[in-house]
Amino acid sequence: MALLDAKLSKPLDGGPSYDIRHRIFRMGWNLCWALLAAWTPAPLHAWRRFLLRRFGATLSPSARVYGSAKVWYPPNLVMHDNACLGPGATCYSMATVTLEKGALVSQGAYLCCGTHDVDDAHFQLQVAPIVIGEDAWIAAEAFVGPGVTVGARAVIGARCVVFKNAESGGIYVGNPARLVRMRGHVHG
Repeated sequence: MALLDAKLSKPLDGGPSYDIRHRIFRMGWNLCWALLAAWTPAPLHAWRRFLLRRFGATLSPSARVYGSAKVWYPPNLVMHDNACLGPGATCYSMATVTLEKGALVSQGAYLCCGTHDVDDAHFQLQVAPIVIGEDAWIAAEAFVGPGVTVGARAVIGARCVVFKNAESGGIYVGNPARLVRMRGHVHG
């Protein structure tokens, strides 16, 4: 198992949360992305999909990931048709992050699958998956926390902070996120 027991690894003393193989894999991934993708022009989505797939991501042929986006651990990234991880978005994929068909994660948004047990004397890392539903929109610089499911067609407003599931079609704003209204019908 890649995730280490905090009692043994002592992260509060600077110890790792993941085993050495996992950390070496991520180091190789980060080097590859920095050298071969981070600087690439926006239209080169096919090239970036290729690199992500080589490192274990599951991506639809129409998924789009921008060069300035950051994917922490590609094997935990799943993107369906026309899903988009926008410029400067961070996918802190300590657990699986799924972007359903048409899901849009805008510039600077942060999808974070990890937290720590604040009641544990050893500060054990805890991870939980994130699902961004079909045609949902995570707006600029929004934060989506571990274990959250954003329902289909939901809108998470700019700089919104979401730690609880967002219902399908809901429009959310603020910190903490609050439902302000339901989304109207969108014509296709």
